[in-house]
Amino acid sequence: MHLILLTAWTVLWFVVVEPHGGFSWHYLRTGGALIYQGDAGDGSGGLNLYAHHPELQMGPVSFLTAGLFNPFPEATGQLLAAALMSLLGLVIVVLAGRSAAHHFLGTGTNHQRLRQRVLIAGLAFIPMWIEVAVRFGHLDDVLALFFTALAVRAVTRGNAALTGVWLALAMDSKPTALAFLPLLLALPREKWLRAGLWCAGLVALAWLPFFLGDSQSFAAAKFAIPNHPASALRWLGVGDPETPGWDRPAQAALGLALGSVAVRRGRWAAVVLLGANARIVLDPSVYTYYTASVLLGTLLWDVIGQRRLVPWWSWLALLILYGSVFAVPDDAARGLIRLAFVAVSTAYVLFWPVRERGRRGQGRRRPPARTDEGPAHEGPMGGPDTGPWAGPAPTPGAGPPAGR
Repeated sequence: MHLILLTAWTVLWFVVVEPHGGFSWHYLRTGGALIYQGDAGDGSGGLNLYAHHPELQMGPVSFLTAGLFNPFPEATGQLLAAALMSLLGLVIVVLAGRSAAHHFLGTGTNHQRLRQRVLIAGLAFIPMWIEVAVRFGHLDDVLALFFTALAVRAVTRGNAALTGVWLALAMDSKPTALAFLPLLLALPREKWLRAGLWCAGLVALAWLPFFLGDSQSFAAAKFAIPNHPASALRWLGVGDPETPGWDRPAQAALGLALGSVAVRRGRWAAVVLLGANARIVLDPSVYTYYTASVLLGTLLWDVIGQRRLVPWWSWLALLILYGSVFAVPDDAARGLIRLAFVAVSTAYVLFWPVRERGRRGQGRRRPPARTDEGPAHEGPMGGPDTGPWAGPAPTPGAGPPAGR
């Protein structure tokens, strides 16, 4: 039933937003045509793409995917892409639920309550997903967040190779996904090298040909956008009219640092939220689709990082970050609200006291746990729940990995 409700909720938002959607799809359509151009045309496509078009800030995987819709008429291709991206939002909610179920195997988790938690968090997540997928048509953000959700699923299963592969594809879709790299550290220490090699290899495979093919491709990293009056960056005292040269590296460094601290404290489920927070607090722009990455972070934190029935961080993020766009007319006030959300949510997920219920499986730390979960739900045969979130049966002596 929760999947039916989430599907209906997605369709409703799609129908409302799609007639006015595709605000940025032309960037993907242009990049998709140029990346397949090769030596044809005026020489500004193929491996010369980023050298001649630094404004195209998406990754090569995003352009390769967008180009698949170019054979269709423009309106048809945009509609098909929007429908596919909307579907991926539902898949992400399912992945979050299954990741949580696998992560909590053997802990007495009530899977019926877990389904309810996924439903409530998903209802907050979907509107922002439609914002990025349909209204703006940002395939790069969609793919980066989708691959990140797959990486989280791989982490809960302890699969080093897939964790590295999915994180690499996320960065190959959009460079800002670099902030999610600390998810690698949530694997057992002996798997770090394998995961890191897979990740580094696929990132190099996707990006190096452009930089080796045309040294001017580095110009794309210096592309600047206006510093909006409603940005949190203004409240931090940065009055530059455009993106400062240090800003993008600082975003990545802050996201990596916060994510590493979260893993160190056994709260790896907060890595995506912290990486998204680092972006919105230091980004000079305030596009509403940025909030989709925050909502993926709150979704993962609400269903994996804690056990409250009501996933209130997802709804707080939606109401504060998205709602303030319509309810607060003053630019400076909106910037302060963004800064306050980042500060409070970051402090909460990193330092708010949580209770752990011991250890299991080769000394791996348990996820942060709440005491209000309730008794475990029993299946029809008196055993543990076997519903769609339950995942495979636990292996004796083993447990899902968590950060150390």
